[in-house]
Amino acid sequence: MADTGTSADAAAAGAAAGGVPAAAAAAARVDELVAELSEHAWRYYVLDSPVIDDAKYDTLMRELQELEAAHPELVRADSPSQRVGAQPLAAFEQYTHRQPMLSLANARNAEELLGWRVRNLRYLGIDPGSAEAAEAAGLSYVTEPKIDGLAMSLTYQDGEFVRAVTRGNGVVGEDVSHNVRTIGSVPMRLRGARIPAFVEVRGEVYMSRSGFERLNEQRIEAGQPVFMNPRNAAAGSIRQMDPRLASSRPLGFFAYGLGVLEGDPNASHSAALAWLAEVGFRTSPDHGLHDSIEDVVVCCERWEARRPSLDFEIDGVVVKVDHSDLQAELGVVGRDPRWAIAWKFAPTTATTKLREIGVNVGRTGALTPFAVLDPVVVGGVTVRMANLHNAYDIARKDIRVGDTVIVQRAGDVIPQVVGPVVDARDGSEVPFVAPTVCPSCTVPVEQSEDAAVLRCPNPRCPAKGKRLIEHFAGRAAMDIDGLGEKNVYRFVDAGLLRSIPDVFRLTAEDLMGLEGFGEISSTNLVTAIQASKQRPLDRLVFGLGIRHVGDRVAVDLARRFRSLRALLDATVEEVAAVPGLGQVIAESVVEWSSDPDNRELVRELEELGVRTELAEKDLATPVVDGPLAGKSVVITGTLETMSRGEAQDFVERHGARATGSVSKKTDYLVAGEKAGSKLAKAEQLGVPVLTEQQLLDLLAAPEG
Repeated sequence: MADTGTSADAAAAGAAAGGVPAAAAAAARVDELVAELSEHAWRYYVLDSPVIDDAKYDTLMRELQELEAAHPELVRADSPSQRVGAQPLAAFEQYTHRQPMLSLANARNAEELLGWRVRNLRYLGIDPGSAEAAEAAGLSYVTEPKIDGLAMSLTYQDGEFVRAVTRGNGVVGEDVSHNVRTIGSVPMRLRGARIPAFVEVRGEVYMSRSGFERLNEQRIEAGQPVFMNPRNAAAGSIRQMDPRLASSRPLGFFAYGLGVLEGDPNASHSAALAWLAEVGFRTSPDHGLHDSIEDVVVCCERWEARRPSLDFEIDGVVVKVDHSDLQAELGVVGRDPRWAIAWKFAPTTATTKLREIGVNVGRTGALTPFAVLDPVVVGGVTVRMANLHNAYDIARKDIRVGDTVIVQRAGDVIPQVVGPVVDARDGSEVPFVAPTVCPSCTVPVEQSEDAAVLRCPNPRCPAKGKRLIEHFAGRAAMDIDGLGEKNVYRFVDAGLLRSIPDVFRLTAEDLMGLEGFGEISSTNLVTAIQASKQRPLDRLVFGLGIRHVGDRVAVDLARRFRSLRALLDATVEEVAAVPGLGQVIAESVVEWSSDPDNRELVRELEELGVRTELAEKDLATPVVDGPLAGKSVVITGTLETMSRGEAQDFVERHGARATGSVSKKTDYLVAGEKAGSKLAKAEQLGVPVLTEQQLLDLLAAPEG
């Protein structure tokens, strides 16, 4: 779509040529642009399916703004140009809700949800033990994720946006229309033909997780305090006097119900949600309709499992009786409707005291600081330590020992310190001083090129040695059952392990002198160690701990060079030529191979009988005509019958390429339990998602 230049002049010229008055032509064009821009905004913010790019949208917006500047009398309240630009307010106006915005009672487990159902059935005069009676009464339920944001009431008169009011105390709220009209997913005019004379739409203003992270990064760079969570960020953005600030924040709106409605009522809540989507709102995603409370329980548990993968915060699931007549009959008790309840999840953020900052030394020598905290429950788990990333990040966020800090935990993600609560400081807090020597071996540390990571350069650092042996024995590498972190550290401290080859020199007699190791347990561990000698070559390559070589890179290196000895002799150019690898990985591999100590390590492994070549069974030709042939597949989460590495090998044997990241080129994501951000990205990009069983079914399905 080409730029129209000066639209006011163009409209006037067109009017002169066609005999139409300039004002009439401009008014007609303004109407066209408002309708077209509103359509594009709906597709972008609500459907996530734009049909024009940003540049074309901006061209149309400029044309509208030029026409409105030339003809101020044509500026409409529902014009997209009016979303931003109102003057700051001196104070919020109070507004009394025509219908109170009620709170919700909470259920924290299946037992409490079932108790809510029993109370409702008894109130309706139905025997709780009679499923037939409940079905006859039409008692079905709607479930929706409980978006963790700011509850909002939007009113529309004859389809046009009039006002946005916060929940407040449920009876009186604050008029924040100037800020809410800046949110792209809030329609300024309702769509379609079924538009009531007056309607109140209720929903949640929220901030996406990704937007929240970007906002906090910007605030850190600007030296401003971070927000604790997306809800606080959304609420803080809406309660600003200047709408320009709200317009700069990544806010969205989910509609979840109706208040006052002048017109035909909806027969059910599910019908109301359908109508809200019809007139232009984004409704709660994946809301479900259920005929039994048992299905509701399963749905709530699934939402809790999905919680870490979502790009928006949810703090529970809202369960509502679907039929409007039953809602009216059940009514309200106190300030809670009987017909709705919230299944609440444990919070994923909390504040606590940071007592100490310690430093770990990793297998590559990277020094990683961690926070020692006053114990605090986050996400249902007691957290005593949390990640601090690196010394640069601590300084950037100005995190100090003694601070009250915001701790975040979602799913299986390691707890991390988001930032300090600056207002809670009393002057006793102490800034962190980055170490200048390794805390394990006292060798002076080196700084990475980007200044973010401190690293111990000592190849014989005791801490690095412990971590490397632990990594070597880990599940993704040599998978030695019984040789986890605790035992590795015990054996190193006892002088039994000094290097990776020493693992294969352990005997049952060595172990039986240690507490907790009898004849059987000692023999079992040594047997497991000896069995690991036959692990595939890629497992061995990964276990060596070469910097930048992850498990998938190790597979590529093993298949290209076929033996550890050949990999040792490879040049930078040969390694960089492996598809998917680059110069950085190649230089790291060759640097490792050039170290005499590492070459001696490989010689010792060969002498000890560790398989250092690719076995024939590992060279099996993958299928070339199956349903996965030529496909790109990502594995994430915990599968039931295979480890992630085994699943990657499995799909590759069926002709696919297992990759580590999701993109538009990904053909399938195989998601197990507690899948994280990769699942969220796949859903965002429309990548097909398979369970482990669906993957097996796909490969087992007959052709035809």
